[in-house]
Amino acid sequence: MKHPVKSMSAELHEHDDDKYYSRKEHVINVGDTERVVSGIAGGWLLYSGLSSLGKSPLGGLLKTLVGGFLLYRGASGTCPLYSALGKTEGVTRTEAVTVRTSIIVDKPRKEVYTFWRILENLPLFMKHLERVEEHDLFHSTWTANLPGYGRLQWEAEIVKDVNGFLIGWQSVEGAPLENAGKVEFMDYGPGRTQVKVVITYRPPAGDLGVAIAHALNPAFKKIVENDIGSFKEKMESITL
Repeated sequence: MKHPVKSMSAELHEHDDDKYYSRKEHVINVGDTERVVSGIAGGWLLYSGLSSLGKSPLGGLLKTLVGGFLLYRGASGTCPLYSALGKTEGVTRTEAVTVRTSIIVDKPRKEVYTFWRILENLPLFMKHLERVEEHDLFHSTWTANLPGYGRLQWEAEIVKDVNGFLIGWQSVEGAPLENAGKVEFMDYGPGRTQVKVVITYRPPAGDLGVAIAHALNPAFKKIVENDIGSFKEKMESITL
């Protein structure tokens, strides 16, 4: 059995309160064919523009700017002009799965916080997580197995850490799966802790997001709820 052995800093690491719940929904409003054409045209214009900057600075700069825009349009699937015009045809949106729950653990608050703060402990009770690898106090790589989809990996960061009381994290920008969570630890009588948990998973927009969204169904939500529930049993069975 794995036990927590790392010492964690008491430093408060905070960007913005609840930043991990504030990301905007990603909307795809450029079709697949348009994205391919934009990528090819953008690459050619960017190369041509950079090559001609010496001979024709203005023309080269214009080609470079247009090429960069087309590359962005192709890579992201988002066209700011379409958004401004309110284009909705072909738009793909994704829905988030959010789990909110609260449990009582028969362990002191500090011990419960310390166990959860070592993120590599999470797969010990969260069966949908295959592995969490911590790179430093605030950055980590998460690997999950989604039923009906398979293995998925993303980078995450701690965005809020109040020693003994609260942990907040989120996936980094551009992750294939947006994940955010907040865990609060409160005294609940002598030697007991109330743990409040909010965890959100949101697939990206586009075809990949649709495939992942099928895996993030009510059954998956129940799995996550059960995983959090098993934290009580795991926590109470160990000695720190």
